[in-house]
Amino acid sequence: MPYRLPSRQTFAITIAVALLASAMLAVARPVVIDVDGQRLDSDVPAITTAADNAYVPLRSLADALGAETTVDGENIYVTRAHESLRIRVGDTRAAINGEPFTLKHAPFRVRGRVMIGLKPIAQAFDVRATYDTRTARIDILTPGIGQAGSVSPPTAQ
Repeated sequence: MPYRLPSRQTFAITIAVALLASAMLAVARPVVIDVDGQRLDSDVPAITTAADNAYVPLRSLADALGAETTVDGENIYVTRAHESLRIRVGDTRAAINGEPFTLKHAPFRVRGRVMIGLKPIAQAFDVRATYDTRTARIDILTPGIGQAGSVSPPTAQ
């Protein structure tokens, strides 16, 4: 079968789609994570969904909060002072300070990093975690360190 050049209509549609995709990528910006006013840098950025859920890299965030992360088989433990969180990748069952807790969304891996919603972090470590879709920003504030006077429920998971 001999090669035929694409029609003008096909060519125009291809160009329009390419320009639209380029424009969307140009205005997209990565989500910034701030912990007590300090920017958190990680090799895996936060992930957000159309439903305004935000997921953050667990170890990077734990380190920024001064917590210790250990892995024992399938269990991942994050401990800070007398507060602890136990999770498993792909499992909605977790424990906060030894008490069973059900996650809305199971932790998952992205490029080898465990990603977790903001709500379990806020509950386990008594911090205020908010995600502002308008500014593409996640703020995590520790009472007494950041600007958090009292801990309020997180706005995203």
